[in-house]
Amino acid sequence: MKTNIPQLRKQHKLSQEELANAVGVTRQTITSLEVGKYTASLVLAYKIAKYFGLSIEEIFDFTDIEE
Repeated sequence: MKTNIPQLRKQHKLSQEELANAVGVTRQTITSLEVGKYTASLVLAYKIAKYFGLSIEEIFDFTDIEE
């Protein structure tokens, strides 16, 4: 799944470690999200969206999800 997390981190001048600490996960989880190797749980997606003040859909691209 594609995300806008790398761009958002850069806009906010955050490291992966800083974002990970803010949402309660490891830096490796953020790395995996950014490269598409891991799909966030609904709870984690919500925490990330809330942190940036955006909706989940503004951060995660659901166009590849089959209905």
